[in-house]
Amino acid sequence: MERLRKKLSLLPDKPGVYLMKDTSGQIIYVGKAKILKNRVRSYFTGSHNGKTQLMISQIADFETILTDSEVEALLLECNLIKKHNPKYNILLRDDKTYPFITITDEDHPRILVTRQVKKGAGKYYGPYPNATAAKEAARLLNRLFPFRKCRQIPSKPCLYYHLGQCLGPCTQNVPRVAYETIRKDAATFLKGDQGAILKALQSKMIQAAENLEFERAQEFRDLIEDLKKVGEKQNITLNDFVDRDVVGYAFSRDQLCIQIFYLRQGKLLSRDNFIFPYYEEPEEAFISFLAQFYTESPTLPQEILLPPLDLSVLGKLFPMVIPQKGQKHDLVQMAMENAQTTLHEQISIEIRDLEECTQALEEIGNALNIPSPRTIESFDISNIAGTHSVAGMIQFMDGKPNRSQYRKFKIQPMPTMDDTASMHQVIERRYARLLQESLPLPDLILVDGGKGQINAAKEALAALKVDIYVAGMVKNDRHQTSVLMDSAGHPHFFERRSAGFRLLERIQNEVHRFAITFHRQQRTKSMMLSELDGIPGVGQKRRQQLLRYFKSIDNIRQANLEDLQKAGLPSSAAAAIYAHFNDKGVKL
Repeated sequence: MERLRKKLSLLPDKPGVYLMKDTSGQIIYVGKAKILKNRVRSYFTGSHNGKTQLMISQIADFETILTDSEVEALLLECNLIKKHNPKYNILLRDDKTYPFITITDEDHPRILVTRQVKKGAGKYYGPYPNATAAKEAARLLNRLFPFRKCRQIPSKPCLYYHLGQCLGPCTQNVPRVAYETIRKDAATFLKGDQGAILKALQSKMIQAAENLEFERAQEFRDLIEDLKKVGEKQNITLNDFVDRDVVGYAFSRDQLCIQIFYLRQGKLLSRDNFIFPYYEEPEEAFISFLAQFYTESPTLPQEILLPPLDLSVLGKLFPMVIPQKGQKHDLVQMAMENAQTTLHEQISIEIRDLEECTQALEEIGNALNIPSPRTIESFDISNIAGTHSVAGMIQFMDGKPNRSQYRKFKIQPMPTMDDTASMHQVIERRYARLLQESLPLPDLILVDGGKGQINAAKEALAALKVDIYVAGMVKNDRHQTSVLMDSAGHPHFFERRSAGFRLLERIQNEVHRFAITFHRQQRTKSMMLSELDGIPGVGQKRRQQLLRYFKSIDNIRQANLEDLQKAGLPSSAAAAIYAHFNDKGVKL
């Protein structure tokens, strides 16, 4: 939750799409926002209905993709929902698509609104998130340009011909070339060059109003508004059915962030982020990444769009293009902006983590009157009534878990098998090993417990002539972190919201989780092995073979003869095991 709070504070005041993820990294919800900061934060503040609250309770992380407008965000949301099928998205799960305007590829072309894009059927423009506006635009284009209006060419002229809105292929031979000019003018309009037409409509609207033709003026006004909506720029979908990657990058003093957008069949469906340190010039590191990434890629897209850089070598190996203008150029700029945002977020979180860790270590050091401990090792004993006793040790370096240094201990039999004796043994074994191998010692040892565990650890260290400060993490009646006890047994209380308390709580929870998991593994293994002891023909190797195959003693107990033999056992051993668990003889 702490990481979520940090990411929420870094959200930009820009439009885009957000993807909510659960603990496994699965995308559970995709949404769009006019202002990402406001929309995403709203999920974690205030009250929500039952369905929304259920979804929020499963959010472990989120990511965002910036777009240039809310229109782009809406279109990208549609593409991502269809790709990932998130369980909390309902409305866009079906095969609904946004509408396109097409100029058909016929001898006598038509202008139509369609939701099905078919290669070779015509030239498509869109998609448009506002279906009403698309229909109004098509209606206006049909009024402005004399394209064919009827599905089937009739035997006599219709009203459109008499109004000058159709060339009349029903009454005369209209060659295909006659449509080229109007096709070109309509395409220019649909590509966004609408200034002349909008200006003409505005003049007509003003003239109609001056003539007190208010209904007609309102019609012109509505057409102007619809055209403005249709004309909103979008770069999420390109209507050429080409598979392409769009790559952008950003860099700080020592880190490089690379963003790759994957457009398939012209639609932006997903993206990847890569953040890593670099040791040469940023552009050289970027080129090196591209070479490695696309050399190892099993398939290449038809086109790779890049920001300006030297393609003298890469351009000979891969289909790389540096667009200078238009939608492709805008897509590259969007990738660059997203890379910059991602890098800024990463750096900001790292700086905050470092500041918080530094503060936490200072608070712990001040409480114990020692220098800030960079390396902390923590121990916890786990057993049930003194049986299957084990210990877990974890290491935190600069306030972060260093999992390569986690260690597990099986407690060796002793005259007195209690937690303090077990702690003495584990501390002695751990640091005798470090001394023997001349490995560095930690700055602080934290034991899970109070005076008894602290004194046991100190006695073990004294016997080894090792000087490491020992403190204890004491829990309250609800088994929650409560007090830090110093080496002399004096309690030190922290504010629950302080960085020091949060670090102690994290260490105590982590060492407890690590120790109890190891204990459960050992206890389960012991129970399994004891169940199989004494069965004729079943020794240690066969016990392990059975456990690997069946995973649990319950599965072995319920297995029939055929299942046991499938595990690789001879028929005599399988019969002995089956008889043992079923309490009856078996004849083969």
